[in-house]
Amino acid sequence: MNTSKILVTLAISLALACSVVAKEHEEAVDMNSLPAPVQKTIKEKAKGGEIVRVEKENDSGKWNYEVVVKKDGKEWGFEVDKDGKYLGHKHDEAKEQKEKHEHH
Repeated sequence: MNTSKILVTLAISLALACSVVAKEHEEAVDMNSLPAPVQKTIKEKAKGGEIVRVEKENDSGKWNYEVVVKKDGKEWGFEVDKDGKYLGHKHDEAKEQKEKHEHH
């Protein structure tokens, strides 16, 4: 009986650890370390807002940069590929960050 409890506990722990690792495909990066075309696009799209953070993330095997900008008290985000191509606007960045921290 004890062995089965240990095995169940071990299996649950392993599953939880794997799910956390699977979600960790982002890493914060310094703006100055980015390629010049990426920096240029970020600055253009930020439109005078404060760049809160830039994260390098793995989107289905492709590394992109997710940028969070704060302007007029609101946070919003967008993505840029490794060559500086604008990939699109992300909505409700504050909500996404809150959910992300609740899962950790």
